Amino acid sequence: MGRMEPLAERLRPRSLDEVLGQPHLTGPRGLLRRMLESRRLASMVLFGPPGTGKTTLARLLAEGVGKPFLHISAVEAGLKEVRQAVERARREGGLVLFLDEVHRFNKAQQDALLPHLESGLLTLVGATAENPAFELTPALRSRLRFFPLKPLSQEDLLRLLRRALEDPRGLPGTPYEEGALRLLAQAAGGDARFALNTLELAASFGRVDEESVREALGSERFAMDRGGDHFYDLVSALHKSLRGSHVDASLYYLARLLKAGADPRYLARRLIRVAAEDVGLADPLALRLAVAAKETYEALGSPEGELALVEAAIYLALAPKSNSVYAAWQRAEAAAQAHPEAPVPLHLRNAPTPLAKALGHGRGYAYYHEDKEGSFAQAYLPEGLEGLRLYEATGEGWEERVRERLKALRERFRATP
Repeated sequence: MGRMEPLAERLRPRSLDEVLGQPHLTGPRGLLRRMLESRRLASMVLFGPPGTGKTTLARLLAEGVGKPFLHISAVEAGLKEVRQAVERARREGGLVLFLDEVHRFNKAQQDALLPHLESGLLTLVGATAENPAFELTPALRSRLRFFPLKPLSQEDLLRLLRRALEDPRGLPGTPYEEGALRLLAQAAGGDARFALNTLELAASFGRVDEESVREALGSERFAMDRGGDHFYDLVSALHKSLRGSHVDASLYYLARLLKAGADPRYLARRLIRVAAEDVGLADPLALRLAVAAKETYEALGSPEGELALVEAAIYLALAPKSNSVYAAWQRAEAAAQAHPEAPVPLHLRNAPTPLAKALGHGRGYAYYHEDKEGSFAQAYLPEGLEGLRLYEATGEGWEERVRERLKALRERFRATP
């Protein structure tokens, strides 16, 4: 007798009509439904919390347009698997490549997909629980459409749990109490897979009542969406609490996210972002500590490694704050976009060949360590941009010292012809 598939797999929807909780995509005017009706499937990313149907939708889309379906995980796959997918697509006249955890692909791996998406050989359906705008390259983003998936409501989860207890593919005939289903729907926090897995375990005790559900849950489920919050709302609250130096709120939101099953590596990357964006040069050690916390978690895993994230969160909340690095970069990008062709001064240009030297590249350059006065006297910005000011030391902590040096340097540059 073969091993029975998990309940969540047996109950996987067979059509868009069976998909719950995503009417903006699968309803009568839903974008994915309209794609299937036109039989023109665009490459896309489905992003949202776990257990909202990303894999299911990808399968249904491939079936709906009559293309082979290939499921690979970006955690385990690399350029070799991309090449194998391309070869299979050539043999079969195209395929739908479902790339789970698409944000884990590095730049080279993402770039390897581009020509095949452009030609239509591959149709990419990526899936991620993270905001794809932060993780995917601009070149790949420009070729994709982005569809957010929402956590299932408690009513949707109740419908799903009742279906599981009545459908022949599920657990028909299992005695159950309505109150137990409501308890489970609340504890699942919008995650259909978690709800079904817990229901299956509770049913193995003989009946689905509140006692068996509580036993199956093991311990209280801290759901990301118990109060109607979205996963990204909690992440936003964590980031803003760290920025606002409220250490207790920071720890509370970090605990909620970890207890709800958020990927600690994602949270570690968010802490690094806070260190770079909001602490910055007010405390340069913050970035090193945040990176070290991520490396510590990767070395130890859960739960031991989570303590490093807690330490980093406390440090970041208590650290002095400055967004001067972030603000300077925003201004620098704007200046580069406004003056993309401003010529580099000749004395700053590279001179690797005799021709470059004959054209004056590098001529007259004053080497700081040998000629400090000459170094301050030479131009660094293109002609017409001499007064450009991008970085302003305006923060707290260590940056207060930076402010004095920056002021002295700028006065020296102004005083030198």
